[in-house]
Amino acid sequence: MSKKTLKLLSSLLGTIVLVVVYFGNAHGWFGTTTGAKSGVQSAATLPGDPGLYPIDHFIDGDTIAVKMNGKTESIRMVGVDTPETHKPNTPVQCYGPAAAAFTKSLISSGRVRLAADPDSTNRDRYNRLLRYVYIPDGRMVETELIKGGYGFAYTEFPFTKSAEFTADQNAAKTAGKGLWGNCKPFQESSGRWQTENAG
Repeated sequence: MSKKTLKLLSSLLGTIVLVVVYFGNAHGWFGTTTGAKSGVQSAATLPGDPGLYPIDHFIDGDTIAVKMNGKTESIRMVGVDTPETHKPNTPVQCYGPAAAAFTKSLISSGRVRLAADPDSTNRDRYNRLLRYVYIPDGRMVETELIKGGYGFAYTEFPFTKSAEFTADQNAAKTAGKGLWGNCKPFQESSGRWQTENAG
């Protein structure tokens, strides 16, 4: 085989590798390492949850809807609780609209990566999928909400990032960020944090 032929084959092979890597990253073929140290499964290892999912619509600060496997699925974010905006029989709460607007702005109309938590259930009582939500640059939406004071660490149910989210909440509270500086947060007897009704 001539040197010219070898060079051509080498160039062609290099191009094929680059194309596979490019499309693999774009479509989530290689998964994500985000959260791997905490025992959170990457989206690529979850049956029916490969890659990035397009947003269908926004529901509130801690709940979104994505297009998945030919249908729309509601996704309830694991470990975060934002003030209510339109829960039936519940008034709009202080900082609820701000939290919903922040989530919409952070995600925009793009795509998200989803990851389950091994300590959490797959779905909640409303049949919503329970997932960590990541934007393409690797940031986790739950973390951004809590650090910015847009939501509370929701520790009524077990999840692997409970201590991390609680520490983020304490830092936001100390700094008076978001709802901590603009509302009057209180804890129910269950330990769940709430804000007062807006108005």
